[in-house]
Amino acid sequence: MILVAVSSKDVAGLNIAKQVLQHYAFGELTEKFQGSTAYGTEINGKNVRLITLNEESTNAQNLTDFFPKVELVVFISRHSSVSGTPTLSVHTPGNLGSAQIGGIARKVSISPANAMRDALGAMIRLRMEMHLDYEVSYEGTHHGPSLDVPTMFVELGSSPKQWADLRAAEAVGHAAMEAVSKFGNPTVKAVLGIGGPHYSSKFSRIALESQIAFGHMIPKYSIPRIDAEILKQCIERTLERVESVILDWKGIKGEDKQPLIRMLVENGISFEKM
Repeated sequence: MILVAVSSKDVAGLNIAKQVLQHYAFGELTEKFQGSTAYGTEINGKNVRLITLNEESTNAQNLTDFFPKVELVVFISRHSSVSGTPTLSVHTPGNLGSAQIGGIARKVSISPANAMRDALGAMIRLRMEMHLDYEVSYEGTHHGPSLDVPTMFVELGSSPKQWADLRAAEAVGHAAMEAVSKFGNPTVKAVLGIGGPHYSSKFSRIALESQIAFGHMIPKYSIPRIDAEILKQCIERTLERVESVILDWKGIKGEDKQPLIRMLVENGISFEKM
């Protein structure tokens, strides 16, 4: 089963969910979830459910207790930033360090690299087709929950103005459903990305221009807190086999470069500078 989840506290997420229900053949289920109507459909032979959470999506640490056989969780969600830049984004949740916004400290969710690439590509295409004035980007791994199943956030941001934009919400909904429909048929190899800003235009471009899907991405501000355990976790907690690490070399602080290279070499992890 694939789970599409939205928080009742999330205006953008609810707008995305409305667009999904409007454009896809979901039907109401007899059973409710946390008091709210749940919806179901079948896509490419997979049972897909859309549910509404009573809590913020970042705090849904116990979600899989209710759905022990789930194969993929897609959170449709708002994105917030101080800049308020209109942005459509995708990332895996989890905490590289302390758990400041949900999840478990020093634990990341399993990253569905190909599914994230599918969502990213769909958002790029739909931005052009729908003439949306939005940036589209991967984000680095951050915030909760830290789940033991493949998990991704597909987001609309970055301010209340964008959260209310129904056309952008439709684009995010289509991107989420494209990832759902293609799930289980990986087409490109997975890599771990390290370096660069939180919104990685370089990794986004590489993914869309080559046969590469990024799973976890560790932005430059997180590199000082990374040790061998977290590095190994980001590699092992990716759905697909991680072939190598791609370094945004210019996007890594000088003082962090040699310690990072030493850690990669000592742990036998191949890498490429880009």
